[in-house]
Amino acid sequence: MAASRNPAHAFASTLATFATAAGKSGKFYSLPALARQFPGVNRLPVSLRIVLESVLRNCDGRRITAEHVEQLARWAPNAPRKDEIPFVVSRVVLQDFTGVPLLVDLAAMRSVAQRLGHNPRKIEPLVPVDLVVDHSIMVDYYGTKKALDLNMKLEFQRNRERYEFMKWGMQAFSTFGVVPPGFGIVHQVNLEYLAPGVHKGNDGVYYPDTLVGTDSHTTMINGIGVVGWGVGGIEAEAAMLGQPVYFLTPDVVGFELSGQLREGVTATDLVLTVTEILRREKVVGKFVEFFGEGTRTLALPDRATIGNMAPEYGATMGFFPVDEKTIDYFRGTGRTKAEIDAFEAYFRAQGLFGVPRAGEIDYSQVVRLDLGDVTPSLAGPKRPQDRIELGNVCRQFAELFSKPVAESGFNQPAELLHTRHHIHRRMAPVTEGAPSEKPVPEGAPRFLVEMEQNKPRLEVQHEDAAIHLPAKGADPTIGNGDVLIAAITSCTNTSNPSVLLAAGLLAKKAVEAGLRVAPHIKTSLAPGSRIVTEYLTQTGLLPYLEKLGFALVGYGCTTCIGNAGDLAPELNEVITSNDLVCAAVLSGNRNFEARIHPNLKANFLASPPLVVAYAIAGTVLKDLMTEPVGKGKGGRDVYLGDIWPSSDEIHALMKYAMNGKAFKENYAKVKTDPGALWNKIRGVDGDVYVWPSSTYIAEPPFFADFALDSVAASDGKQGAAGQKTSESVMGARIMALFGDSITTDHISPAGSIKETSPAGQWLLQHGVAKPDFNSYGARRGNHEVMMRGTFANVRIKNLMIPPLADGSREEGGVTIFQGEGPMQGQKMFIFDAAMHYIANKTPTVIFAGEEYGTGSSRDWAAKGTQLLGIKAVVARSFERIHRSNLVGMGVLPLQLRGNDSWQSLGLQGDEVIDVIPDPALTPQSEARLVIRRADGSCQEVAVTLRIDTPIEVDYYRAGGILPYVLRQLLSA
Repeated sequence: MAASRNPAHAFASTLATFATAAGKSGKFYSLPALARQFPGVNRLPVSLRIVLESVLRNCDGRRITAEHVEQLARWAPNAPRKDEIPFVVSRVVLQDFTGVPLLVDLAAMRSVAQRLGHNPRKIEPLVPVDLVVDHSIMVDYYGTKKALDLNMKLEFQRNRERYEFMKWGMQAFSTFGVVPPGFGIVHQVNLEYLAPGVHKGNDGVYYPDTLVGTDSHTTMINGIGVVGWGVGGIEAEAAMLGQPVYFLTPDVVGFELSGQLREGVTATDLVLTVTEILRREKVVGKFVEFFGEGTRTLALPDRATIGNMAPEYGATMGFFPVDEKTIDYFRGTGRTKAEIDAFEAYFRAQGLFGVPRAGEIDYSQVVRLDLGDVTPSLAGPKRPQDRIELGNVCRQFAELFSKPVAESGFNQPAELLHTRHHIHRRMAPVTEGAPSEKPVPEGAPRFLVEMEQNKPRLEVQHEDAAIHLPAKGADPTIGNGDVLIAAITSCTNTSNPSVLLAAGLLAKKAVEAGLRVAPHIKTSLAPGSRIVTEYLTQTGLLPYLEKLGFALVGYGCTTCIGNAGDLAPELNEVITSNDLVCAAVLSGNRNFEARIHPNLKANFLASPPLVVAYAIAGTVLKDLMTEPVGKGKGGRDVYLGDIWPSSDEIHALMKYAMNGKAFKENYAKVKTDPGALWNKIRGVDGDVYVWPSSTYIAEPPFFADFALDSVAASDGKQGAAGQKTSESVMGARIMALFGDSITTDHISPAGSIKETSPAGQWLLQHGVAKPDFNSYGARRGNHEVMMRGTFANVRIKNLMIPPLADGSREEGGVTIFQGEGPMQGQKMFIFDAAMHYIANKTPTVIFAGEEYGTGSSRDWAAKGTQLLGIKAVVARSFERIHRSNLVGMGVLPLQLRGNDSWQSLGLQGDEVIDVIPDPALTPQSEARLVIRRADGSCQEVAVTLRIDTPIEVDYYRAGGILPYVLRQLLSA
């Protein structure tokens, strides 16, 4: 190895050369060379060594010092975690729901720069940024071969303004690229196309691919040995603009896999088991690294499926080292020989190639699983970590039906479990695509209507699988436990050929046995990549899926993100009028309340073949392990075992799924043939965006009254409007009292906009008709909509509101106004109360239970909180990304200690709260919470300030990460 001749670098001797199999050479910062100075490096977890390489390579004596390198090189498995790692990532990936508001912020920064007389091109991403448009497709049409084309036309109609804005970004920023709609889900596109394995800098130095992404499931990339995780848009923006990603040195949990999966067990069953185990082990904020002989047996897509679910088990990452399976995957997805040679040679030279065996690495703790113990499973009905063995689903649902909500139940009378209700025929069905001008004859097919809260009021024909209501005879019925949505969807499973081929084989066997899916069940196939359709077509399996209603509806994140589209109006009417607990079964990763559909209370995660099986069964009140799935030809009972594909059958078709030539040809079209719909989109030109009068895109208020003379060095901080404020929060009122597991979906929903909500009323006032509302996710570029949508989820429960007569809790984003004046004590929307508090200059706080902010990396959950004037959130625990985002928006996260909770403190919601942190804002220091009650009594409680790192102190004092970064860029 050749040593560096650059003595300016503190570890110049670690710059060395490596050789590829083709005889070429490259420079790299050598970890084995560093290990000569710090011998413990060789026993560091592989994931930490990749982070260490970034710290070593970027050590400049300013942002990253020799001390940072030494601290990480001397990592100890169980040491106190006080050191902060400045991690410079190689690139950033975005999906469109979170990427558009980030682009809005960049555009706003350029507007500020121009107003202050600076060159707006100072605001430019310093690392490659890729935005994949995957969250805007909705399942409006389905059950027809025309569904993909029809859904995409609607997508472009609804989102034209957003897509025009993206086109402006593509020409305004030299390092910003877009993968247009219709190519796939960001995480699968990232695996198959965007990830290079290794990068080569302008100085000729090679370094590993690392990234952050604005979606929590960015961790899917961990399956190919890439260190990366999901962050909020505000953190990603800082990373784009040259800021390291700062985080506390983590614990690393080693997960040893042994044995092999049994016949009939899928990768989905494995990931649900891993999720259950690791959520129980409390790995929030930790790295999880897989090792052992069982890990070696897992195919790359299986590893990616496990990595994808890291947010569900709470870890920062679920990491798999690079080995021969990674190289095979790169070949199968069309990477060039030169790219693969450099990738393999680099990781071998760094000593990072291969899955470690037991005893080779020092981990903070070790968790073990024998793959042979994994059984067929689902998860639900409300959380992804609540795994249920397949044979127990029926019994579990029956038990939860009458259990109280506090025990994850549905609080329904047990005697109503098996009641059925008729679906009454609509009097005036209409034809596909437009209102009918003529009555439809008796006995004609029924039609399904897309979500009223999304765009056109187009009636959608469910071709070949419509509800047939004969002129005579009983109407169809539905009841509790009925499956009304069955979706093969989501990045988690549609990236995995083994489970998708299994679904196709099961569909083939089911059709041949004479099984069918009831016509009123909304079935859909939404792969994460066009390659999926190609191999399902080549294997001859797609027609069988289509016969069961699983026709292609789009390439993107659909049902799993809440883009399932609506059910038929008559179904909604029966569900709501009878308070039915109906179900969705989907191959997704999230099943939180109201996420899939506002009227479906039970949502189960399952493998794609089980999604098809439950669609056929039509209910979760059937034990698929012992009861027939359905009646086949001649009325014969057909059991799951009769149609379940064998491992050999699946393996025989895998060659169609890993065709390098097909991958190359597909992704070449991103630039050469992105599609006629995308080509028709025209964006404005110029370095600075001309803000239109739009309900989709608006200049945000985060830089109002921005000034370059920061007050960060003083004893105050600058808020969004520039006012100097004390670090303490005095005289605050309580906005809400929440329970456990308040998700970012609860805080900032992505789905439908209710007409009577503050956001719906604002849209109506601005000339937007109800059918044109679209979704919160699509309108994230407009702060007026998003701040009104904060805490507007229809299932959120503010426990400040007294219980109803039956003991249940009211749902929806409401509070009781506790300010002075005639409105005191009145119930109102949280947004309306917030505006009154802000007008009165009264700060507000939120109290919550465990796992506050669980779920998607949704920066608007923090942005909306700040815009509502909420100064602090006091919870028993926080999910990693949301806690960081709160600090990044200038909101104090405070953690209750020991057994303290707002319930144990006796809070009712009418108290006045003072928050008094350590004046120095020392990370994780003690803060005082002073509670002043209506009777005049006073109580003081110690809480922990969850500003975790020194850089977060700087962000908070600057009023948030965005003003901090902008000030740095313009001062440079």
